[in-house]
Amino acid sequence: MKILFAPSETKKEGGHMPPLIGTVFTFSSDQKKYVINIYQDYLHTATFDALQKLFGIKKSSDIYMYQNVDIYHDSTMPAIARYTGVAYDYLDYPSLKVDEKNFIDNSLIIFSNLLGALKAGESIPNYKLKQGEKLGDFAIEKYYKKESSSALDDYFQDELIIDLRAGFYDKFYLPNKPYISMKFIKNGKVVSHWAKAYRGMVVRELAKYQPKTEDEFSQIVFKNLRIKEILTKGHKKEFIYEITEG
Repeated sequence: MKILFAPSETKKEGGHMPPLIGTVFTFSSDQKKYVINIYQDYLHTATFDALQKLFGIKKSSDIYMYQNVDIYHDSTMPAIARYTGVAYDYLDYPSLKVDEKNFIDNSLIIFSNLLGALKAGESIPNYKLKQGEKLGDFAIEKYYKKESSSALDDYFQDELIIDLRAGFYDKFYLPNKPYISMKFIKNGKVVSHWAKAYRGMVVRELAKYQPKTEDEFSQIVFKNLRIKEILTKGHKKEFIYEITEG
């Protein structure tokens, strides 16, 4: 099984792992380096206003800090430790058992706004990039979708795919084979902020049960969630869950 997951714009600083220089990523390593080079060049040529927009922040000291990031030579940490935020808080990776952590490291595929598809266990540096922002006229998500989709399709082969990303990340990659997605509703309405929490909780349960087939997945009873409906459209089978708590 492989789980597709979104990143977080909030990240831990620092790192205890070697820098990216010389690193070979699991997916599209050359394409990642191409994007990194464009990003680094843009940091040193863009105006202050353009950087504010790129980073989604206004404070001058923070702008200058992220402008001087050296993607290739800064220290790194595993992506699953780097990203923070609601979904990652509810996943609570540090408290998982060893075999569950190993599963997450290799089966959770995080779609970075800068680095594209990453295994959760792959190490990355700190960086700042607001979702959907371009590097001048260069659209990162369009580039990755064009250059990396075939490699991802080949990698996933006959794996069960659970897509827990926000809709934006369809712009990076859409599986060219049957896959499962999940939607969470409460009082008849789709939840947004709390969807992140439930995605984190779902990943935690998937690490526990590690289903290999759709049938095994459908048998998992997620806390405070009840299957309301299952819809199929093209390759996507969408499990719609009613939130039953509170």
